[in-house]
Amino acid sequence: MILPSFQYVSPKTIDELAAFLSQYRNKAKILCGGTDLLVVMKDKQIKPEYVIDISGVQSLCGITYEKGKGLIIGAATKLEEVEHSPIIREKYYALHQGAAAIGSPQVRAMGSIGGNSCTASPAADTPPSLMVFATKVNLVSQRGRRQIPLEEFILDNRVTALAEDEFLESFFLEEPWPDSASRYMGMGLRKAMEIDMASLAVNLALDSKTKKVKDVRIAMGAVAPKPLRALEAEALLKGALPNETLLNKAAESCASASRPIDDFRALASYRREVIKVLARRTLKEVLTLIG
Repeated sequence: MILPSFQYVSPKTIDELAAFLSQYRNKAKILCGGTDLLVVMKDKQIKPEYVIDISGVQSLCGITYEKGKGLIIGAATKLEEVEHSPIIREKYYALHQGAAAIGSPQVRAMGSIGGNSCTASPAADTPPSLMVFATKVNLVSQRGRRQIPLEEFILDNRVTALAEDEFLESFFLEEPWPDSASRYMGMGLRKAMEIDMASLAVNLALDSKTKKVKDVRIAMGAVAPKPLRALEAEALLKGALPNETLLNKAAESCASASRPIDDFRALASYRREVIKVLARRTLKEVLTLIG
């Protein structure tokens, strides 16, 4: 499996990167860790004329948190840094779990959080866990900057909202809700180095006085062409006092909202059952954590 021929360029600043993309457009692909790009290039699925290595653009790396405002993660930040970040473990635990679920330690040492969203795989682990924190993505080109919700960035299987001359600069996560907790769960055929047949993330807050659900976000992976919010399940839970019947109804709603396919990992019908189980388990765990 030999890589096709290409021209290699290595910008050192955001301005240089924007200039290269403006010049090369759809002739170029961005390389950061290469855990996905190099595989599809070796398989001859794509043959870019230019490969733009962004690993040297230091401003695309790193995690910054400001209390009361939220978290910014550079698109080129390695997954292992996300996995081991103390502030992410403390305040955005579902994202810690999503990053930790990807591949092996070697893969996480090379792969980037931006790449995990830009490849737009339906089974990617970090997009659902990002979505439950109302994550927005910051996109940059020579034409300027724009910010859109992650839900509007991933459009379909392997399709994003990136223009030909545009790149993903960073993710912005809102400050976590008070009295809240988050968790991410996935299920595959193996316990490691596996692509999930279904996954689900929950971020939930309770009213400290009434113990009713004050806010909730649920996002599902691998059960639709792109990560999917369970909006009806969220509506069922919001403002209600959690109990077993309600959680079962929310889990059923998650399954109804899913749009899975049959493939070698699982039948669509089985994926719907799995998502129900994941929804019940994750909601119960989050509620237990909040108390």
